[in-house]
Parts: sequence; C-alpha cells; structure tokens
Amino acid sequence: MVERVDSGATPPMRAAAPRRAGRRVVRWARGEDARGRSAWARGRVLAVLAVLTAGLLAFHRAVPNSVGRLGSLLEAFLPWLGLVVVVLLGLALLRRSAIALVALLLPVAAWTYLFGGLFLPGAEPGAHDLVVVQHNVSDENTDPAGTARALADAGPDLIALEELVPTALPVYGKTLARDYPYHAVRGTVGLWSKHPLTDARPLDIKPRGITEAWNRGLRAAVHTPRGEIAAYVAHLPSVRVRASGLASSWRDESAGLLGRAIAAEKRNPVILLGDLNGTVDDRGLAPLTSRMNVAERGFAFSFPAGFPLARIDQVMARSATVGHIRALSATGSDHLPVAARITLG
Repeated sequence: MVERVDSGATPPMRAAAPRRAGRRVVRWARGEDARGRSAWARGRVLAVLAVLTAGLLAFHRAVPNSVGRLGSLLEAFLPWLGLVVVVLLGLALLRRSAIALVALLLPVAAWTYLFGGLFLPGAEPGAHDLVVVQHNVSDENTDPAGTARALADAGPDLIALEELVPTALPVYGKTLARDYPYHAVRGTVGLWSKHPLTDARPLDIKPRGITEAWNRGLRAAVHTPRGEIAAYVAHLPSVRVRASGLASSWRDESAGLLGRAIAAEKRNPVILLGDLNGTVDDRGLAPLTSRMNVAERGFAFSFPAGFPLARIDQVMARSATVGHIRALSATGSDHLPVAARITLG
C-alpha cells in the first residue's frame, strides 16, 4: 500500500488570488487602473489630441496654405471636427480619464463658438423679406422640368441656377414662366424672378488659365417692392482633392475677380447666389466673405446630394441680412438646392 502524504502546504496561487482581487477592488475604489495610475494620470494622449483639435478649430487660419492649400482643405470640412470631439469624449469615458475630460472642454467651447449659433432659431419672417433659392441643377440632370417645379414649390422671389445647358434651358424657361415671368441667362447661369429685371449683363470671372469658352457670371437689377437691388449669380471653378492637397487656384482667382466686381457695385443692397465651390469658412472665398454677410442660421449642407458633407452653394448679401438657410429636397442634380430668407434694410 502506498501511503499518501499531506504536507499541509497551501498552493501559492490559491493564497495569492484573494490578495490580487482585493488589490483590484482597492484600485477601483481609488479610480486607479491596472498600473496604479489615477484618473488624472491616465489618458494624457487623449488630452493632447483634445488640445490639438481645439487649436485647429480656434486657429484654423494659422494653418498654412502654401503647401497643398492645407488651410483651405481643413476649413472646407471644419464643422466635422465636432465628430473628432465626440470620438475623443467616448474614449475619455472608456478610459475614465479626468484629464482628458477636462481638456475636451476646450474643443467643445471652440466648436460651440464657431458653429453653435447656427442651431439657434431665426427671427420670424418679416414683411420685407425676400426668399431666394440657389441651385446647381447639373448639366447631367435628366429631369429639368421636375427640378424646376420643385424649386418653384418653395415659393421664392428669386431662383438662381447654374450648369444650364442648351437642351434643358427651354424646359426651365417654360416650367418657370407662369410664376417667374422675368428671367436673364448668361452662359450657363441664370436668374428667374417674380419682380422685373433690368440691366442684365455677364460678369468676367474667368481665370486666366481657362482658354475655352467660359461664361459663369451674371449681374442684374431686381426691382422689388422695397426698391432696387443688385443680384449676382456665379459659378466658380471646381476644386479637386489630390494627393498633393487641394487644387483650388482657379476657384480662388475667380473668387477674387467676383469680389472686385461686387466691391465696385454702387447699388445697395447686393445679393450673391451661386455655386462657389467652397464653404464660408474657406479662406479662398475671403474676397467675398470679407465684403458680404453670410447666413446666420442653418448648416444647409448641399454637396454631394447623396451624402451632403459641405455647403458649397451660397447665399450672401451686402447691406442686407441673410437669415436662416436650409437645404431643400433632392432633385435630379448632384447638388441639393438651398433656400434662404433675406431681410432688406
């Protein structure tokens, strides 16, 4: 018979396990992680990222445009930095990092300062307001009649259209004729109005590098019940995002030409409607945004129509206030129409 010997020794793992569990409970109660770091000691990388995000929001103008126009590229999507803040907030809560949560107050404050006001309710519509609609209808639109009806259903005083092609132009004219008996078309841009138009003429906003026929600017006088206003319709050159950065030199040059034309305009108020291929935060549109008021309420992202990321269709005014701006329902275009209310005087 083999006799079993019991040494009486307790296996080390059985004795250590309760001690480790106890230490975990103590660390949890103190707010420490597995390495013994407190809520103020962990999440420093998240805190740094939060501060950097706040810096980009608050000082986006300091990002240089000399290499790949990185500044304009950032400004084109500036509101979307709010999503970065949301992601950082989730990670900070997951890490239970007090320092990261405190640091996140900076980008939250910066984003709110820049864009929070766009969520506020606008003033009540006034008797002297004009409603305007701006839309790049697309030269590949297969339903110009339906597009025209959708724009007219919004009940605007003025409708500005871009990318008008010869085959579709008669359809727009016929569909809009009953409610908008006055119109002017120059090149591929046009303006339809409930009020009489005079002195319609093309604008030379063509960049020097474009050699083919190119006419994308229009100026007309609109005789409203509140007096005469100057209306500008423009379609600035497209921009492209490439490996080397943002290709926007033609757009920027055209914006400068348009800005000089508006600066020379002697009549007030002035309204600008157009596909400007840039957001109001983009410094490439500074020749315009430095001279004109932009919408005070609403985001109205308009491009691309399937998943709008930015508002590149703009309504601006001088000696008038652009109130709430909103995107309308999709048409046959790759842009969404935008409608805005303008208060004169």
